[in-house]
Amino acid sequence: MIIIFKENAPEKELGALREEIKSLGLEIHESVGEKTRLWGLVGDTSRVDMDWLSARQIVDEVKRVQEPYKKANRKFHPKDTVVDIHGKKIGGGHFQVIAGPCSIESEEQMNSVAKSVAKSGAGFLRGGAFKPRTSPYAFQGLHNEGLKLLLEAKKACGLPVVTELMSVQHIDLFQNVDVIQIGARNMQNFELLKEVGKLKTPVLLKRGLANTLEELLMSAEYIMAGGNENVILCERGIRTFETSTRNTLDLSAIPMLKSKTHLPVIVDPSHACGIRWMVEPMALAAVAAGADGLMIEVHNDPEKALCDGPQSLTPEMFEQLMGKVQSMVQFMKNLSA
Repeated sequence: MIIIFKENAPEKELGALREEIKSLGLEIHESVGEKTRLWGLVGDTSRVDMDWLSARQIVDEVKRVQEPYKKANRKFHPKDTVVDIHGKKIGGGHFQVIAGPCSIESEEQMNSVAKSVAKSGAGFLRGGAFKPRTSPYAFQGLHNEGLKLLLEAKKACGLPVVTELMSVQHIDLFQNVDVIQIGARNMQNFELLKEVGKLKTPVLLKRGLANTLEELLMSAEYIMAGGNENVILCERGIRTFETSTRNTLDLSAIPMLKSKTHLPVIVDPSHACGIRWMVEPMALAAVAAGADGLMIEVHNDPEKALCDGPQSLTPEMFEQLMGKVQSMVQFMKNLSA
């Protein structure tokens, strides 16, 4: 339920209404604009009489929200959320690129890629220490040692780091990680979502391979309901009948999500396509569709990569892509000005 108040509603009357609503066991999510103030009521609002609220002199309009997600809902929070990670912002007109190898393999590899992507203009460094793999025999990351190498690379390049958390048991190891990634396979690992919801660390939540946008937003709701509202959504392709690409990149998800939620939306064209030469056109298409950022896989020697080499760009390719991405971002800003 949403309550929209009249302009300049007295604080005394707002305070009295706030206490009455809280006494019903409901939580209030407040959003204040230049001329509007609204409250989103979270909880069992079936007990709330709309006429009781509408009769208040300070109330302009009362609406019931049909969507099951509340905190992630744009109706509750009309302004775009801007997630600020050590001064680097995502959302609300702030565009960022996250880049780095799929998996952390060695100190030399990690430092080399870190320095190159930072030089090319990436805002964040990614690298997988714990890797979910379809085959139990595939390389699954260096685990604790990989995290150490990632944090050392962070010192070398100065970029905040993004890495995937796969298990509640590993949370203590992620204290110095700047953005925790919840991968596609764990999008509906609700116990894990609840735990990262208790943290202050921003969370990058990837859409599952066969999940709807509402299911993605409900997973974000789990995190936000726990108190962590710094959530970034990531479209990384979904499984369809098409076999010519690894997944099918759902570009329509970008504007649709932007209409449904205030949370930032980024795109991972590397995992979506699984083909190196397709990363660039899909990255540029994502920018044109309104994405708030990109996640790009970069490896110093893709042919010898232990994970996802065919979709990884070389540092040289990434540098060329960044020039085009920056131009496209500026073009889109000029277009909407």
